[in-house]
Amino acid sequence: MKQQAADILDTKTLTVQDAIDKYKVASTKTWWQKTGNYRIAFLYLLPSLLLFSVFMFYPMIYSLYLSFFFTDAQGTASAFVGWENYTYLFQSAAFRNSVGVTLLFVLYTVPSSVIIALFLALLANEKLRGIGLYRTIFASTLGMSVAASAVIWLFMFHPTAGILNAALTSINLPALSWLQDSTMALVSVAITTIWMNTGFSFLILLGGLQNIDEHLYESARIDGAGYFYRLRRITVPMLSPTLFFIITITFINSFQSFGQVDILTGGGPAEATNLIIYSIYKEAFIYYQFGPASAQAIILFGAVLLLTLLQFKFGEKKVHYQ
Repeated sequence: MKQQAADILDTKTLTVQDAIDKYKVASTKTWWQKTGNYRIAFLYLLPSLLLFSVFMFYPMIYSLYLSFFFTDAQGTASAFVGWENYTYLFQSAAFRNSVGVTLLFVLYTVPSSVIIALFLALLANEKLRGIGLYRTIFASTLGMSVAASAVIWLFMFHPTAGILNAALTSINLPALSWLQDSTMALVSVAITTIWMNTGFSFLILLGGLQNIDEHLYESARIDGAGYFYRLRRITVPMLSPTLFFIITITFINSFQSFGQVDILTGGGPAEATNLIIYSIYKEAFIYYQFGPASAQAIILFGAVLLLTLLQFKFGEKKVHYQ
């Protein structure tokens, strides 16, 4: 017993001594040796940091700089005006109109895109014969450019030759001025945007549905749970991280919708589709007022950032990660 106790004591002593020796070796390392892993990580991240710096950080900082200046036609800062560009925007009826139009456009597109994509994903997730063909059709808009999609809908919205008005007249309904009426123009652009966004949202949601454990559904069926009960108690909670991601991405993209507005309506009629992003384009590249355009860009960035943070703060509480 005494010999065993002595052996244990020697082992503990060696262990403590080893720890002390390791600590001494670590404490004698230079700063260059201690930061080796950080330097390696930085080298891996360097290409991405360079790309972000050139195409994101520098334009954003330069836009912030220009927002405090009057500029010439080439976009060179000529006179410092402080907050005058921002004051001018908040006093401008045109800017307030673009803010209202943008918020209304987001309200049209975000919920509709997510609900339609979820509905299609639920249909495509069923184990039916030939369902792969429908999955391809539902996701097909993902492979189309904004310009091509907008041109397709431009022909469909045509007041006389468009297929939509032909369908309406075939059932004895009056034809609509889809892009010429100030009320219908924003709805038409929203329909185009929803159609464009559905493919990506559908594909992500379908992947989320296929990752849900089938044993949960089997247990619920054994207990006699119906389809809608399973949808509410299993599908939606288990799909909530994917839904949260899709809502956030669709929300941000809706504020950046430009191509379809430019091709379909050009911001008209009567500024009915003049979203903030299109207003920035016109202010900078048509009127050559880069100062107010930069101020609008900074305001848009701040608004999207604030709304996204609020969404993370309040929306993520309802997300189930397990």
